[in-house]
Amino acid sequence: MTTNRVAGTLMLCILLLGGPALALAQSGDMKAMPGMDMGREIVIPKGALYTKADVEFMQGMIAHHSQAIVMSRLAESHGANPQVQKLSNKIDQSQVAEIGLMQGWLRRNNQFAPDTSSWHHMTMSGMLTAEQLKALDAAKAVDFDRAYLQMMIQHHAGALKMVDDLFATPLAGQEIDVSVFANDVVTVQTTEIGIMRKLLTELPAK
Repeated sequence: MTTNRVAGTLMLCILLLGGPALALAQSGDMKAMPGMDMGREIVIPKGALYTKADVEFMQGMIAHHSQAIVMSRLAESHGANPQVQKLSNKIDQSQVAEIGLMQGWLRRNNQFAPDTSSWHHMTMSGMLTAEQLKALDAAKAVDFDRAYLQMMIQHHAGALKMVDDLFATPLAGQEIDVSVFANDVVTVQTTEIGIMRKLLTELPAK
């Protein structure tokens, strides 16, 4: 990696992390957060094939993915082993692309599309607390590997719960793009949880 790229990565992490404060509330869920605490009313046009729960799911998953990107971009500077680094890069790249997909869906439907800073004030299932983020940032080498894998398993499990909550909501998750995306989240993140559990078993004992 070039010096410029390292500097750029560090700057992006600083911007996403919001400096040393790492302000983040305890995890919640969609039902407890009307409008995702953004002060914006969600209006569903008459005859729309999507629901308010679909909009909240997409908005909340943008915040959820954004925190996963912050976590993953710590790996290189914190001495992650090659396997964990490879996984973190994959999570970073895939979730950046998925954020673009979700933002595009929201904009096409004239709904508010949060940006990647939204994880500071949108607290979704499985997201790390400020204390957990500080602990992850303080860990190095194998301690980072272990913390990252354990915390990302928690994070991914939260995303799976968000999908479960979506499909448990009457009429939600039926619009084709929302349905395909939500099911993709389940497929990809369930697979990644399996990979992370395996990587944990391969780490040196404490």
